[in-house]
Amino acid sequence: MEIRNQSYVVYIIWLLLIGAAIFAAFSGQWASVFVAIVTLILTLIPLALQDVFPIKIPVIFTTAIIVFTYTALFLGEVAGFYERYWWWDIFLHGGSAMGFGLIGFVIIFLLFGGNRFAAPPVAIAWFSFCFGTSIGSLWEIFEFLMDTTLGLNMQKSGLYDTMGDLIVDAIGSALAATSGYFYLRGRRFALIADLIDEFVSNNRGLFKRR
Repeated sequence: MEIRNQSYVVYIIWLLLIGAAIFAAFSGQWASVFVAIVTLILTLIPLALQDVFPIKIPVIFTTAIIVFTYTALFLGEVAGFYERYWWWDIFLHGGSAMGFGLIGFVIIFLLFGGNRFAAPPVAIAWFSFCFGTSIGSLWEIFEFLMDTTLGLNMQKSGLYDTMGDLIVDAIGSALAATSGYFYLRGRRFALIADLIDEFVSNNRGLFKRR
């Protein structure tokens, strides 16, 4: 697992999680210990995937995923940011949906060897949208399991919170899918296009026909 050459933000988050777990253990706050450890494990998954699949994930991608995991699980639940800031949940779901929608776009783009002229824009955009919303749905299931097994309150008001999150996920995924569509059409949205180009640049062997 490649833990070197990551951004300083990632290292800071790892140190904060380890420190929080140790402090919570000494304080007897076992639920917080569990959340901190689970969060730490989840932040390592993007790095572990690169050992399983022949893909090099750009640092900005892994950083974004790790930041989301930390802010959603640890800051949201242990630090109580969901209760302190009403917009916290909306911000996280919208941003993560755009990120996962973009990941879905890159995955299907790989199947066409990075050839934007062979890749059908509408079909790829649709897959990107479905991928982003599917991840959002799996996250809601995860929240339900955390609430029922650990007594947390990730779902807040239950059905209304879940449906609100899924709606925001759909909007974020749609924005990512739309950006990917225009990317294939030769129209660039600066940040989105730069992220896609960086991924392609880091995985030239997978994009032979670009």
